[in-house]
Amino acid sequence: MSGDGPLVGIVGCGVTGGQVATLLRDASPDIGLIVHDRQPATARRLASFVGGLATEQIADLAAADVVACCHPSPHLDLVEQLVDAGVTVVSTSDDPHDVIDLLSLPPRGPLVVGVGMAPGLSGLLSRSLAGQLAVLDELHVAVSGTGGPACARRHHRALGDAALGWADGEWIERPGGSGRELCWFPEPLGPHDCYRAAHADPVVLHLAFPAVQRVTLKVSATRRDRLTARLPMLRPPHVGGNTGGLRVEARGALADGARWTAIAGAAGRVADLAAAVCAGTVEACLDGQVGPGTHILGGVALDGAGILARTVAHGVTIQEFTGVARPSTW
Repeated sequence: MSGDGPLVGIVGCGVTGGQVATLLRDASPDIGLIVHDRQPATARRLASFVGGLATEQIADLAAADVVACCHPSPHLDLVEQLVDAGVTVVSTSDDPHDVIDLLSLPPRGPLVVGVGMAPGLSGLLSRSLAGQLAVLDELHVAVSGTGGPACARRHHRALGDAALGWADGEWIERPGGSGRELCWFPEPLGPHDCYRAAHADPVVLHLAFPAVQRVTLKVSATRRDRLTARLPMLRPPHVGGNTGGLRVEARGALADGARWTAIAGAAGRVADLAAAVCAGTVEACLDGQVGPGTHILGGVALDGAGILARTVAHGVTIQEFTGVARPSTW
């Protein structure tokens, strides 16, 4: 491990955390990596693979310039500890309660919350699509797939919990698993039935776009998913996650007053999509592009276009629905 470059900590060496470490190593060999996992053997394997250092002591992470928290939620206690130690922190948590707690922390050192596929890439795409509209009225997000075992278990619980949505100036709650809608995802996913679920993305997007009148999120699910959402998972989740994707739909008006809907998204292994966003955000932090205080992707305080470009450089292909066959401009 090089001692000349910046030091990045990775907490959680599962499928997403491992991919974040790999992307950072491949993009910049000068970056040093220190990794931690509740299973020390897992951390040692990842450290050996990326040429980093494994540690069993959380206190060792205080030496890092940036720490990416990629472990299962909640992240609150660890994030507080790291920020108090003067470390810049990037959190991938998508648990609504955890994200709300993180966003409620008093402003201190740099902290970026909700850095994954959704929230995360959804905010970056929303900000980009908003640039096509003179007035942005609505944001509707659909998510398919899960990153790893912890993500799959949270997705399972989310379908059984109350789902938040923003409508006409107030929060509304609807039963998880309701509101069936056929959503078309970027290829090769195609159409999937999607339903309301307890998710942090509406909270994050409302904070990033406070003037938007409606914000919703739905997740793809099968009939079995919905029927068993309030029961323990019937079979273990796939260790490596699965292929999934994201669809962001922005509705509003053009400069001439005409109504317009802009749609963009991405497809691939969910852990890879989330890791690319996380790695790009870590790089932005290392480059000094994230100031003190709590930030979200899609918020005006961050260079969303720059982080999106870094995400694309890490292998994410953005697809835009244009209505006609033409090359993408992403």
